[in-house]
Amino acid sequence: MKLIVLNLSLLFLSLHLSSVFHFAIAKGGLISSNFSGLGDISYVGSARHLFEEKKFSMQEHIKRLNKLAEGYMSNAELEKAIKEFNRRCSSISRVYSIGESVLGVPLWVIEISDKPGKEEPEPAFKFIGNVHGDEPVGRELLLLLANWLCDNYMQHPLATLIVNNVHLHILPSLNPDGFQSRLRGNAKNVDLNRDFPDQFFHMNDDLGMRQPETKAIMSWLEKIHFTASATLHGGALVANYPWDGTTDEKKYYYACPDDKTFRFMASLYSNSHHNMSLSKEFPGGITNGAKWYPIYGGMQDWNYIYAGCFELTLEISDDKWPNASEIPVLWEFNRMSMLNLVASLVKTGIQGRIFSSDYGSPLAASISIKGINSTIKAGKVFADYHRLLTPGEKYEVVASMPGYKSKSTRIMLGEEASTVDFILDPVVAARDDLLPSRCDCSSFEKREQKLIELLPGQHSEILIIVILILLFLCFLMKRRVILNYLRPKQMAGQKRPLVV
Repeated sequence: MKLIVLNLSLLFLSLHLSSVFHFAIAKGGLISSNFSGLGDISYVGSARHLFEEKKFSMQEHIKRLNKLAEGYMSNAELEKAIKEFNRRCSSISRVYSIGESVLGVPLWVIEISDKPGKEEPEPAFKFIGNVHGDEPVGRELLLLLANWLCDNYMQHPLATLIVNNVHLHILPSLNPDGFQSRLRGNAKNVDLNRDFPDQFFHMNDDLGMRQPETKAIMSWLEKIHFTASATLHGGALVANYPWDGTTDEKKYYYACPDDKTFRFMASLYSNSHHNMSLSKEFPGGITNGAKWYPIYGGMQDWNYIYAGCFELTLEISDDKWPNASEIPVLWEFNRMSMLNLVASLVKTGIQGRIFSSDYGSPLAASISIKGINSTIKAGKVFADYHRLLTPGEKYEVVASMPGYKSKSTRIMLGEEASTVDFILDPVVAARDDLLPSRCDCSSFEKREQKLIELLPGQHSEILIIVILILLFLCFLMKRRVILNYLRPKQMAGQKRPLVV
């Protein structure tokens, strides 16, 4: 009898351990497995380099993953698919590279917009897949997303909304070398989701040690002002949001300044998903990264801190490398979530533009929310801003810029986006900070001086009238410039903008 009880206990223990080790932490935690039966690969959260596998040789590991990779696009096939998409949908897309991997593979990006490659006062969103080489589902889903938008533009309301009002940038594979070798890290065995500058620790401050894939992302965000983004991972089913780390490396909920907004974004994705919100492990299908387990040098926190970009880490499949036959199902499960997340940039939050009252020029000013220690910058060309916020809340919005008087306004944000434009008054003229203007009234001052020098004293009354007429015309021109800048917002079918 004791022998039977012992055998049953051992059986229960083995089944329990099997289920534990099958669970894969795609964000890059303490224990991770590629699929059931492969064996365990251990990682240290703050380390840059990965440890080797313990149970299987490299040859066995590659052999097993090569079998799983059947049905997935190779790097060459992915590049071909990207370029074929661009040829087929050239009217709403362009393809460009942000750099190369360690082994020289181009990091191709698809931009989708009604005016691809052109600067517009619209928000930009980016999707990134295949951050970890052994998590390839994102590569496939992002190509499916691009093709779906192309096929449904001007037919499906969400596709039309996104293409007409957002600049969507899709990077299907950040880690083509890791995918080729069937390993998590890049060609130098570095986990790219531990390679970014960190707010708490300085292990990644050495520029010489930073990987080319990481540098490419950082340069990308210097060129394009992204409002929000998401990276697609595998090994769990949850929407993860900042902070990813804690000050003392312990595991607990550590909220960032925009915690409410991030929870809203994560819930939007989870609730639009087929079954993510039904998770028994993660209430509502969402989690704060630090509460799940802390990591350091992650892309998500860096985006928010250094680029003002609201990024989620999306774990979209329980298996890191599911059979290729499951891709159509995974696409259907995630499709509406991906679309709704991108569409939220224009359907919720606040947006607007900032102008100078003296010259009517756009100002690249800052937008902050009272009570939230987080600031975003307006665009350099059009001075447009796009600020994600939780619907149903009251906010005090503040626009500020050195050399100008700050302005603020209180709004009640409903379920739809609100447009709030600001016109700032200068404290002292700061023309170097101004963007190009269509009307420079300073030219009238020069003409006034010349007229004073040329006209005799008896014509001073005529001179005054001429000056007044010129000033009035300048005022009208400034007003027209600002109204012309604001008019496209009204034509887009949105509410009349609030001008502060």
